[in-house]
Amino acid sequence: MLLTLLTAVLLAQAAPRDGVAVAGVVQDQTGAVLPGASVTLSIAGPAAPVQTSTTDQSGAFRFDHVAVGEYDIRTEFLGFVPKSTHVRVGSRAPGPVTIVLAIEGVTQEISVSGSSTETSTSAESNLNAITVSGDQLDDLPVLDQDVVGAMSRFLDSTAIGTNGATVLVNGIEVNALALSASAIQQIRINQDPYSAEFMRPGRGRIEIITKPGGKEYSGTFNVRFRDSAFAARNAFASVKPPEQRRIVEGTLGGAIGDGTHTSFLASGFYDAQDNQSIVYAQTPDGTLNTNVATPFRNLLAAGSVTHQFGENNTGSFRFSHLYQRTTNQGVGGTTLPEAGFNHTDREDEATYTHQTILSRQLFHETRFLYGQEYEPRASINPAPKIVVQDSFVGGGAQNDQVRTEHHFTLVDALTWSPGRQTVKFGINIPDWSWRGNTDATNVGGTFSFSSLATYQLGRPYAYVAQRGDGQTLFLEKVVGLFVRDEVRLRPNLTIDLGLRYDWQNYFHDDDNVAPRLSFAYSPDAARRTVLRGGAGIFYDRTGPGPIQDLLRYDGEHLMRYVLTDPGFPNPIPPGESLAAQPASLVRLAPDVTIPYLLDYGVGLERQLRPKTTLAINLHGSRGYDQFRSRDVNAPPPPDYDARPDPTYSVVRQIESAGTAKSINLEVTLRGQATAHFNGTAQYSVGRASNDTSGINWMPPNMYDLSREYGPSDFDRTQVVELFGTVTAGAWMNLGVAFESYSGRPYSLITGLDLYNTGTANARPAGVGRNTLRGPAYASLDLRWSHEFPFGAAAGQPRSKRALTAGVDAFNVTNRVNDNTPVGNLSSPFFGQPISAQAARRIQFSLRVRY
Repeated sequence: MLLTLLTAVLLAQAAPRDGVAVAGVVQDQTGAVLPGASVTLSIAGPAAPVQTSTTDQSGAFRFDHVAVGEYDIRTEFLGFVPKSTHVRVGSRAPGPVTIVLAIEGVTQEISVSGSSTETSTSAESNLNAITVSGDQLDDLPVLDQDVVGAMSRFLDSTAIGTNGATVLVNGIEVNALALSASAIQQIRINQDPYSAEFMRPGRGRIEIITKPGGKEYSGTFNVRFRDSAFAARNAFASVKPPEQRRIVEGTLGGAIGDGTHTSFLASGFYDAQDNQSIVYAQTPDGTLNTNVATPFRNLLAAGSVTHQFGENNTGSFRFSHLYQRTTNQGVGGTTLPEAGFNHTDREDEATYTHQTILSRQLFHETRFLYGQEYEPRASINPAPKIVVQDSFVGGGAQNDQVRTEHHFTLVDALTWSPGRQTVKFGINIPDWSWRGNTDATNVGGTFSFSSLATYQLGRPYAYVAQRGDGQTLFLEKVVGLFVRDEVRLRPNLTIDLGLRYDWQNYFHDDDNVAPRLSFAYSPDAARRTVLRGGAGIFYDRTGPGPIQDLLRYDGEHLMRYVLTDPGFPNPIPPGESLAAQPASLVRLAPDVTIPYLLDYGVGLERQLRPKTTLAINLHGSRGYDQFRSRDVNAPPPPDYDARPDPTYSVVRQIESAGTAKSINLEVTLRGQATAHFNGTAQYSVGRASNDTSGINWMPPNMYDLSREYGPSDFDRTQVVELFGTVTAGAWMNLGVAFESYSGRPYSLITGLDLYNTGTANARPAGVGRNTLRGPAYASLDLRWSHEFPFGAAAGQPRSKRALTAGVDAFNVTNRVNDNTPVGNLSSPFFGQPISAQAARRIQFSLRVRY
């Protein structure tokens, strides 16, 4: 950080103080310009204004000499709803900003799309990105205000790493989203997909920007309610269970003192979910089909304070407290009520962000997060766990553990904009965490049976139990360095060069250098057509799970015993002890490395009309050194009888020997497609293949991997997405979300432990992995809403007060979307689905803005 600041000072002394211009036009919903509108430019967040302006007779505004950085443009006009628009300024002027204000009391039409509906050769203006504002989300069907879940449909599974999708809030990576829905200003996916600033590709990254506090007191109060009385019965429920969900959520923000330098934003929610899980299992007494209550409680309290230190420095502090409690977790499908567990999670986070304009060409930002987490789990029943594959899971959950964590995240970057280029470099520490875990899982043991018949005969194929010291403490370190240079070679040609270095401890792989490159070229004088492409190397990271396994299953601390063909209910013959049995190990392969992904793409973007664009993109990836696990002490062929080293049981070796590839053609139409529909329609067709299902996956036959390469678990041949609104008058504001995709692959297995490893995942002879296909999926969601304005506050004629009533319907057609059928030949449910996605649900909402 000190080196970055020193560099900034030296560059500031030599840099010319030019800056760029930010310009645009303000219109109403009919396209008519609004002269005399007040327009304010501020550093992103609740900061004092940098510049103010008023639109001219043509509705245009302009800010000159704007330094590199992130900004908010707030626009106000008497009789219209004020609006805040986020812009990013680089080495050159961003494209003209078109700001559309809605009349007070008239629902605003929206565009669920990228940051604009105009073509641009900027590196971050790719038109297959998805950007949605908080106001736009209010008009769309979003179940239980789960905005991240609603937007996750646009993520690409090939771009998601071992540690899951990357979620960033205000530019800093978070473990859990401790954020109220109404505090969100904008959500972005796949913007600037090859940027060296980030560890993973844009298709595996969700970026969230929160709302500023502002200079005027304002807020939002939301109530959302669902009840099974208004829902259809799930296809696998014998009777419709009594369910209910209640969400109370809101924000309050404004000035502190005279509002010149300091503002605040408080937010929070209380989420009470009284849902039920559906058990559909086959027991010795027959088919069991029942509903089990699984109540869930979720509480968030958060607040932020932002202060401007002089003209060029802005600091923001944010704190959040998140508490979650779930009862009977894990119950449902073939898992009986007795095998559930209770789970609580408490997470506290504090974030500080500081932005400094060192000169008109130098911008420095530091973002720091510290968090702590406490997460205990407790089984409802202490009895041994009974697993009869794809028939029923009974006994106890055997899932008792306590996880603790203290972590911090740091981003420190300097942006320098000399002439026609923008150089940004810095350090990114996405995770530096002290983690602890007290593992008491499987103390009572787990018996596994191939079928109901073997269960009734008392002949399990495996018994797993743990003894010893289950406490692990370790420090996980993940560090990244990056530099990127966006160069405008000509007015119609831009290239973005980047280089990133990633490192994590425990995996001795220190040469993870990742080059990135992208370009955008407009061949026509009007610049209505843009050819865009890019490629880059993206390294993975393991997350804490594999590191914890390496430490606890080292042969000295926690002993994991895997016995094949044990007795039942006593797994060990009389006179013998469990401690005398061989224990399992987890270790790294001698040649293990961090996996990496070559991600590439090329696309053609075309401005069809002023508010409509079409983008056609071909996207592909190649995965190298992909993670998998293998039992290197498995009984060898041809008899698969005894383990080579009898002093150990399973020796799980974490390897990086897998491969993956994908190819995808995507067509995106967005903007004002018709006179009444505004949104995004996206169709994609492609394939994804690999020979591993992740770092914890092990093949059935450890000595023959020739049939493991096949369709990826997440492969979907065709996908259709539609997101937007239909507006046709004050009372016709309809949000629409439609999703449809081809069935995912799954494997055919015998349900037998043919290789004597303690896992009954053997496939029939000659059958490869993921050779079967599940059912297709389709769902239509709708939201109708209407605003009832109730006046303006005294002395604040431009502030908005309104009550919005809304009704959402999810899976409107009540289509039965079955989940993946059972592929186990030994199961009584073979070839049948045993669960389905939710049936039609109705959600009611009230929102007050003040």
